[in-house]
Amino acid sequence: QVQLVESGGGLVQPGGSLRLSCAASGSDFSIAAMGWYRQAPGKQRELVARISSGGRTDYADSAKGRFTISRDNAKNTVYLQMNSLQPEDTAVYYCRTLYVGYIYWGQGTQVTVSS
Repeated sequence: QVQLVESGGGLVQPGGSLRLSCAASGSDFSIAAMGWYRQAPGKQRELVARISSGGRTDYADSAKGRFTISRDNAKNTVYLQMNSLQPEDTAVYYCRTLYVGYIYWGQGTQVTVSS
């Protein structure tokens, strides 16, 4: 069974940075596409960034130039480095994997950007 556990969320001031981590287990992580999504109150869940098994990355317009997704296959972990955070980045951030045709989600980690 595939499990994803996110960590690294918290409260940060505008302009600050956070790094989210997502640890995967129960799968051959190296062949899995991974992604970060977020859901703000009253809004639909949206893609933030994704990375293929080969390392190709893709970002939402709102994340380009500020966020960086990366993966460490040796640690079965995907990261999201978030810089220049703004109040509109406040949301629950979810890790997602597409593995052998199935989608799995983590439980989410709260990111709050506020002064």
